[in-house]
Amino acid sequence: MTHENRQYRLAARPVGLPKATDWEFTKEPARAPEEGEVLVGVEYLSLDPAMRGWMNEGKSYIAPVKIGDVMRAGGVGKVIASKAEGFAPGDAVYGSTGIQAFATLKAKELTKIDAKLAPLPVYLNVLGMPGMTAYFGLLDVGEAKAGDTVVVSGAAGAVGATVGQIAKIKGCRVIGIAGGAEKCRFVVQELGFDGAVDYKAGDIRKGLKEFCPNGIDVYFDNVGGEILDTCLALIAPRARIVICGAISQYNNTTPIKGPANYLSLLVNRAKMQGMVVFDYAARYGEAAKDMAGWMAAGRLKSREDIVDGLETFPETLLKLFSGENFGKLVLKV
Repeated sequence: MTHENRQYRLAARPVGLPKATDWEFTKEPARAPEEGEVLVGVEYLSLDPAMRGWMNEGKSYIAPVKIGDVMRAGGVGKVIASKAEGFAPGDAVYGSTGIQAFATLKAKELTKIDAKLAPLPVYLNVLGMPGMTAYFGLLDVGEAKAGDTVVVSGAAGAVGATVGQIAKIKGCRVIGIAGGAEKCRFVVQELGFDGAVDYKAGDIRKGLKEFCPNGIDVYFDNVGGEILDTCLALIAPRARIVICGAISQYNNTTPIKGPANYLSLLVNRAKMQGMVVFDYAARYGEAAKDMAGWMAAGRLKSREDIVDGLETFPETLLKLFSGENFGKLVLKV
């Protein structure tokens, strides 16, 4: 049986926010698997801020998506056909499927997942790359420990929400920065953060000083820009700043704004370090075991913002940059 594939390909390098003409929507027959390959029917796709960087030409931690190629994205789905040992039709899998309805991939590029353990979208959130990013960024790079005051920006997003919950599990005091009263209520009342600062509602510095009278021990940065600068001014001695993302800067048409308060690192003998989750690939199992256990115990929650329809991809992606998404943004194919 031949399956018609629907795909979004990168047509042009975006300037500022991606627009409709930066994409090409194509249809073609899905390629049958060859020896060692698997054909996957993609059911859910992960939309992430990092995708904006992958569209740019230039040196980065991963090669840019080429013009004409299917847009890179993580996805989960079910095996349709297999010519690879260990994979059978009906198996649930995760992999870098791209923005398309079907993906033919090498078996080594796929991970089998248990759809009985958690719904498939959770494998794009807490049990997927955002969860791994939160786990290793907070615990390995941020070196968070009991008694620390942890501040996380983008607190209602996929990574930020998990960072805050893990920090609470580890005995930290956690303050989130989020946009809007509803998101701030969510991270405090639903996720158990100790407090939240609404960056849309007033003076972020004043709010953080009230919640963090002894300074910030760990700042997990997902946004960059002015919020990073504000947090640098409030760090405690020996603080650790984790640079995970800079969503406020991704669509700039002017040079990226760097931290003006970097001398606070010197004064406080603090450190600031970037992290890329792929560096921890060999240890994903360790994180997944811990987080699945916390989820089973009701200590870790996973919230997905699911939008229906592959064809909505160009406009759905923009929700990431307007702050419209509430939880992990997922596209249902």
